[in-house]
Amino acid sequence: MTQQGVRWTADQVLALAPDAASRKAGSKLGAAGPWSGTGSSGEGTVWGLCRGSGSKPYQTVVDVAGASGPAYKCSCPSRKFPCKHALGLLLLWSGGEAAVAAGQAPDWAEEWIAGRRGRTEEKREADARGSGTGSADPEAARRRARRRAERITAGATELEQRLADLLRSGLATAEQAGYGVWEETAARMVDAQAPGLAARVRELGVIPSSGPGWPVRLLEECALLHLLDQGWLHRERLPEALAATVRTRVGLPASPDGPPLRDDWLVLAQYDTADTKLTTRRIWLHGAASGRTALLLSYGAAGRAPELALPVGLTLDAEVSAHPGAGQRASLGERFAPPVPTGIRPPGVTTAEATARYGAALRDDPWLDSVPVTLDDVIPTPDGGSWQLADAEGDTALPLTPAAASRPGLWRLVALSGGTPVKVFGECGHRGFTPLTAWPPGRGEAVRLC
Repeated sequence: MTQQGVRWTADQVLALAPDAASRKAGSKLGAAGPWSGTGSSGEGTVWGLCRGSGSKPYQTVVDVAGASGPAYKCSCPSRKFPCKHALGLLLLWSGGEAAVAAGQAPDWAEEWIAGRRGRTEEKREADARGSGTGSADPEAARRRARRRAERITAGATELEQRLADLLRSGLATAEQAGYGVWEETAARMVDAQAPGLAARVRELGVIPSSGPGWPVRLLEECALLHLLDQGWLHRERLPEALAATVRTRVGLPASPDGPPLRDDWLVLAQYDTADTKLTTRRIWLHGAASGRTALLLSYGAAGRAPELALPVGLTLDAEVSAHPGAGQRASLGERFAPPVPTGIRPPGVTTAEATARYGAALRDDPWLDSVPVTLDDVIPTPDGGSWQLADAEGDTALPLTPAAASRPGLWRLVALSGGTPVKVFGECGHRGFTPLTAWPPGRGEAVRLC
């Protein structure tokens, strides 16, 4: 933070909340009432004391300019990051100089900030030394990779037999067998060190209970899983880009292989998905100069938000390195400045061009559920019992996915539009379009929909 006047909006602050309960609780603490000793520095530090139920106020400090996104420290016992006190402090800070004035950080805040930034610098130097020396034992690494590939091959072969048995006995047996059979098969894929195959097997297990038309959906997913199995078993015959995609889809980790690309990256969207073991955060970025779209993934244990968090609608001057394969996965590298407000908006396409873009992407990655797309001048309109985004100047439209049509963000989008065209960023796939962020006509700020 190099300028005192650069402060986030309330919506951008609430986009950092780990869940709806935290957003609600943090909003209640966004007023001056419970706070004392608040302040902010030009280096991106915000601090304050929040009155709680105990005799001592909670000490809360936020590093807005953290190298991997905002970082938080609070003396409260909450295990959520950010906690409601950090959200409330940032909401208060977003109100401007009158709400949280510039000042000198107290010792307890300064000590945490100095320690954190010192550890970050040490890690950066260690990473730089490590990248220069390479693996301590390249031959041992190759042996480990070969053994894992052999386990995955054994797992893929076993899975092929499982799919063949299902087709011989008939799809109706999947409903009778229940979820347990698929969970057992998924566990075998985990043992084979193929988490990507395990995840797709678990998806097969829930299809028979997903409502009318499930046999068709089950057959489609079995075909895609068979294709992935065959891709792995014959990966040496594939083009390198497709082979890299197959390796990623079965669950092999991949490090960035492209040179770092420095740009002003607009944070298009951020949302979490969770299962019983893991919370996955997806952050979409758009390069203002390069026009590139990049996907950052970060993970947290079940029930805990991942550490990386970037406010939607801001830009950050940073380096991003692409991962191998057909996807847009990337890793965030060095950041040269904290996120700042911007008037940048991504270029958009029509609904017809969006579906064509998804179709083209399937040639390189047949297992792709959706692609990131920005739609220009679309109007949310009812479509029977659901909703669609219709081109304002054309006669085509994209249906919303069933999940998107039931989210509160839909009504935020409808209210933002008011029957007039808006720009919408989201994910377009075979199930429809999922809106994630929208911009009103003119130069209004981004509105988060997820």
